[in-house]
Amino acid sequence: MRHIPIALSIAAALAALPARADKQTPPPPAAPRPFALPSHQDAAFDNGLKVTTVAYGSVAKAADVLMIRGGNAEEDAGQTWLADLMGRSLAEGTRSQTAAQLAEAAAAMGGDLQVGVEPDQTTITLEVLSEFAPRAIALVADVTRNPAFPPTDVARVQSDLVRQLAVQRTQPGLLAREQFSSALYPDHAYGRTLPTEALLKSYTVDQVRAFHAAHIGAARSHLYVAGRFDDAAVQKAARDAFADWARGPEHAPVKLAPTVPPAVRVVDRPGAVQSTLIVGLRVVTPSSADYVPLLVTDALLGGSFGSRITSNIREQKGYTYSPFSAVQSPENNASWAEQADVTTNVTGASLTEIFKEVARLRAEPPAASELRGIQSYLAGVFVLRNSTRQGIVRQLSFVEKHGLTDDYLRNFAQRVWAVTPADVQRIASTYLDPKKMTIVVVGDRKQVDGQLTPWTGDGKAGAPGHK
Repeated sequence: MRHIPIALSIAAALAALPARADKQTPPPPAAPRPFALPSHQDAAFDNGLKVTTVAYGSVAKAADVLMIRGGNAEEDAGQTWLADLMGRSLAEGTRSQTAAQLAEAAAAMGGDLQVGVEPDQTTITLEVLSEFAPRAIALVADVTRNPAFPPTDVARVQSDLVRQLAVQRTQPGLLAREQFSSALYPDHAYGRTLPTEALLKSYTVDQVRAFHAAHIGAARSHLYVAGRFDDAAVQKAARDAFADWARGPEHAPVKLAPTVPPAVRVVDRPGAVQSTLIVGLRVVTPSSADYVPLLVTDALLGGSFGSRITSNIREQKGYTYSPFSAVQSPENNASWAEQADVTTNVTGASLTEIFKEVARLRAEPPAASELRGIQSYLAGVFVLRNSTRQGIVRQLSFVEKHGLTDDYLRNFAQRVWAVTPADVQRIASTYLDPKKMTIVVVGDRKQVDGQLTPWTGDGKAGAPGHK
């Protein structure tokens, strides 16, 4: 049999096909579905613990989430990651159950116990089949109230954190974030993101126990149960598990960090073929009327795939693959930052383009059509973020943490759509001043120093002062 080359066969087949019609413009996207905040029931015990139940969804599962106001923000200058060591050690056994027994009990309910420590809160989560929602509350309570902190297991968790720290010290993005946080929040817990290895190794079991006693208690805790469950059974389980818990320490609101002058910081990585950039500054918190317009402005400027900075330095210039910006809002503080990994020889050019896009938005409002696309994206993402049990809990916790009301969630999409092009320009002009922005570069210093002269020399776009 004669063999016809594959390429010729494909070409012949394609030639036999009818000519393709001109590409048609796809229809416009449908308007995002409106968000309806699920009804929820709120209660509080005499010891200060709050309970919120949210009937949500049709899948027979429930998420039991205990939010405790306090995390890394509770650490002093000599305790960085002590909250992490305490949090990760909670699941290593209680006075009545070993770590293996806890894991087996969670698995038997169709769940997996998770403990997370964040800058402003500690979260214990167990998502289970609906019928086990009350029993899961008891397990969460046991882990939270009665940790044994077995010395051998705490030491193992500590060793895991030491290894994690060593890995993070090799990642330019985390090194850049460390410098950026310390520049924005000097002498503040939010500015201390990574400990030294020596400090992390120095923590003792007694320190872990003392940190738990000082920062975990009923008065600063909120139990959320979201999903499908028997509400009466859940309420009884919550009372049985938590009503007699000691009130413990009151939550002290995280202090607002003082405003500091901007800086330019360079972390040397000799031979690096890329530079990691972070450009940003402090902004208004969620309690401000300008916060939602700021989120819209961020999405248009750098916080979405269709944003201006992404289009510029990714699509047009090819300097980077995945730049992004975001507004971070830990308790009582907030910051905006653009981050990108760029080829070393275009480090300065990338900064120039970033600042150019900021300046352009400050100088003139965006077109209404451009803004509509961003608003549609942001409103749609908000609905997606609220489409899971834990997502709903996160949003309700966000509202409580920032002293907002449920109207923030109910009206979020409407507030997004109410932002005008003039609002975007005003927000950029008011809050995104390049002269107030801190610049962090992690890269080959020999290659990037000369490219940073516009910011380290005369301070045209950033701030003078090279550290």
